[in-house]
Amino acid sequence: MSNTKINSGRYFEDFKLNEVIQHATPRTITTGDSALYIALTGERNPLHCSAPFAHSLGYPSTPVDDLLAFHIAFGKTVPDISVNAVANLGYADVRFLQPVFAGDTLSTSSQVIGLKQNSSGKNGVVWVRSTTINQHQTPVLSWVRWVMVHKGDLNAPAPETVVPELSVSVSEAHLQAPDALSFHHEIASATGGHYFWEDYQVGERIDHPAGMTINDSDHSLATRLYQNNARLHFDAHMMATNPMKQRLVYGGVVISACRALSYEGLENALQILAINGGTHANPSYAGDTIYTYTEVLERLQLAHHPQFGALRLRMVGLKNITPAEISQAKTEGGYHPNVVLDLDYTVLMPRRKP
Repeated sequence: MSNTKINSGRYFEDFKLNEVIQHATPRTITTGDSALYIALTGERNPLHCSAPFAHSLGYPSTPVDDLLAFHIAFGKTVPDISVNAVANLGYADVRFLQPVFAGDTLSTSSQVIGLKQNSSGKNGVVWVRSTTINQHQTPVLSWVRWVMVHKGDLNAPAPETVVPELSVSVSEAHLQAPDALSFHHEIASATGGHYFWEDYQVGERIDHPAGMTINDSDHSLATRLYQNNARLHFDAHMMATNPMKQRLVYGGVVISACRALSYEGLENALQILAINGGTHANPSYAGDTIYTYTEVLERLQLAHHPQFGALRLRMVGLKNITPAEISQAKTEGGYHPNVVLDLDYTVLMPRRKP
């Protein structure tokens, strides 16, 4: 007798436009999660590891790293959205609405906002808008992502094509900095950074010097930490028959590695306010060494926090080449084969002359 109780996840034909999916497994964040995240990424932002520094900025305690909260929230969506994915294609309109602290419990839901079957008829692209709330029902994160998903029944009819219109970036009006945020002149002593909002110029490029090799155990453990159960990250036997021939590193691991590597040169980027858009341009595998460079795209005023500003940045992740070896991530012919990430995001930074 065959087992019919297994949830094999959704295939492309199972998604319906505008439906809302409540994802299982609420997650209470702990200080252990934060410590393990530091161990896996080398993340050095004192806001997330120094209680006195967090208190001095107006936080009740050290907030959870923005990307740790995002990856855990994102992981809730995988069993329902992308467990049968061909690839996660991109992100947009990621808003960090409220800080997350140890002890908070996160729950996530997603609404299907777009569908498009590919010309092969074997798969299609699904767009969802996901929202994460804490135990007080307060939204703390929201984002849009799109993912290519296999069809389970190749004869299933194609849905009506709906491709959502997405903003190029999260507007200044929607950037949420904590209300209690306060400025003091000792910020640079804690971060070790000498450059502030006024010191960054639009068009400037920062080649971050350090690299990080992704080990098999590290990317596996990180992805489990986020409770992301996508099989292409874990099942070597399955992936041996895939054209890739090996397990794929979860894109969130690459994002976190690049963010940690970018600390040198962006030490005073205290928190992420938004991710405007992102592309995993090429796959990453265990053994790849990740490097990154940053381009300054825009400087934004923050009306409610005149002592701080926002920088819109482009973070480009590379595998197995240093920033000095590449002049452009993308040309008319597409992305350079060693580019693994192209992320447009916005950070909070203190001003030199508030």
